[in-house]
Amino acid sequence: PGRARRRLLLSQLFQPLNLQAGGEAGGEQPGCRSQRLMLQAGLIHPGSPGCYSLLPPAVRAMEKLVRAMDEEMQAVAGQKLSLPSLSAAELWRASGRWEQMGPELFRLEDRHGRGYCLGPTHEEAVTELVAAQSSLSYKQLPLRLYQVSRKFRDEPKPRLGLLRSREFYMKDMYTFDASAAAARHTYSQVCGAYCSLFHRLGLPVVRVEAATGSIGGTMSHEFQLPADIGEDRLVLCPHGHFAANVEMLSGEQTSCPACGEKLTQTRGIEVGHTFYLGTKYSSVSKAIFYSPENKPQLAEMGCYGLGVTRILAASIEVLSTEDGIRWPRLIAPYQLCFIPPKRGSKEEQEDGAVLLDQLYNDLVELKPHLASDSVLDDRTQLTVGKRLKDANKLGYPYVIVAGKRVCENPPVFEVWNQNTGEVSFLTKEGVIELLSKAQVS
Repeated sequence: PGRARRRLLLSQLFQPLNLQAGGEAGGEQPGCRSQRLMLQAGLIHPGSPGCYSLLPPAVRAMEKLVRAMDEEMQAVAGQKLSLPSLSAAELWRASGRWEQMGPELFRLEDRHGRGYCLGPTHEEAVTELVAAQSSLSYKQLPLRLYQVSRKFRDEPKPRLGLLRSREFYMKDMYTFDASAAAARHTYSQVCGAYCSLFHRLGLPVVRVEAATGSIGGTMSHEFQLPADIGEDRLVLCPHGHFAANVEMLSGEQTSCPACGEKLTQTRGIEVGHTFYLGTKYSSVSKAIFYSPENKPQLAEMGCYGLGVTRILAASIEVLSTEDGIRWPRLIAPYQLCFIPPKRGSKEEQEDGAVLLDQLYNDLVELKPHLASDSVLDDRTQLTVGKRLKDANKLGYPYVIVAGKRVCENPPVFEVWNQNTGEVSFLTKEGVIELLSKAQVS
């Protein structure tokens, strides 16, 4: 209250646009659509191989995505924490993964010669943390701990931008239950939360049976986003009875084991992975709780990952056109773009810019959060058409233009719904009603 609303001007945002670039952008030859579009739109900038700076609009999108993840994790009683990126070598040696993961681990030593790795995942660290709680009771279970943090994997050939990089953000949850049955119930609940998240994002993610790999455990599922660029090969039942990563199958499976229907093949981008671990890690660190009979028992564990930066890139990969980014509306960096008339035009001389300002003020009066979620394209030396083309490439869900009809009585604005391609011509009241119904968040 009392604080003046500061307009976000496109010319002042740190978003180095390279929208006219052909193949190469940001000094890097892109290997896929999302990488090219993100470089051109000033969302990412390459550093060393497999490492990217995330620029302010990409960070906004990521923060919105993390907020949605927080909501889903807290709905299943998740508690957020933060574990160190540096993980002691002895923890990894005790679990056997120091040798098992080989060159994928980034390893280093401190000045005293003690070994560490940069965490690619945190099973060892979180299990050691829980094991240190010497009086954990069954009444405190299930325990569902999660974080969103940077992870590090020494990919031999990082490629495709944020789809396969050496440094990335992941949401990882680790659960501790009193019995195998309770752990399986937790597994079902967290998988349900993942399905809810992808539904909210409007991404057609498929849950498939998967191998447990270096994480281990007895049951595993991947959440795969079908895409031609995907590195995983999947087989799917057309009726949804069966889905698997082909690496899970022994031999060539061509028909659904449930209904006998011919399986279809596709490729996918892995955006999430879940594991039922049993006591694989709790037995190493002695992560115990006390039963109703006051007997020490090993906790049954699960772990659950979502690739935060990978979901950003994968959503752009599958939703976008060749020329323009299309975001899940929930995580678009900015919801609205306002385009005033060209400098010196008839529309400007007849107060088109003033009328657009009035629309903006009335809109944020009703929905104050839109003040920080709207951008004014103040490059008025450019034509409206040029700025509209750029807005299409940047993927704002809604673009509001003070075009030729803003001089009518009453003034009429163009409203572009980028995700559907629809254009509406509406009065100020009509624009506000449209955006209210669309529940622009």
